[in-house]
Amino acid sequence: MKNLTPKQGGFCLSYIETGNASKAYRLNYSASKMSDAALNNEAFKLLKHPEIALRVAQIQKAHSERHNMTVDTLTVELNEAFKVAKEDIKPSAMVAAVMGKAKLHGLLTDKVEVAATSIVRRLVEARKLRNG
Repeated sequence: MKNLTPKQGGFCLSYIETGNASKAYRLNYSASKMSDAALNNEAFKLLKHPEIALRVAQIQKAHSERHNMTVDTLTVELNEAFKVAKEDIKPSAMVAAVMGKAKLHGLLTDKVEVAATSIVRRLVEARKLRNG
């Protein structure tokens, strides 16, 4: 794997942290003048870049191994939680288990709004750290 640029590496880490490619792009690239559509397109392109996709997969694998978690093991645990909640007649816990599985399997995503001021503040802080 060739070396990624600092921005590309930051994008990979931010993507793993946030789970949102557009947000990761905003945090690592100059995007203040980009339309949402253009920003989303660029973020999507980055995710499809072979070296970036490989690095994201490596980071995900390391996180999974470190925490000894996989989608399968988490699904089993959520299924067990659902069974217990059903036996105890706890509808809200049953719903929580179902929603957890849906999110885990990518069927539901949280919509996150990012205010321009928070982006600017984070960029200023990142530049201060980078420049010493």
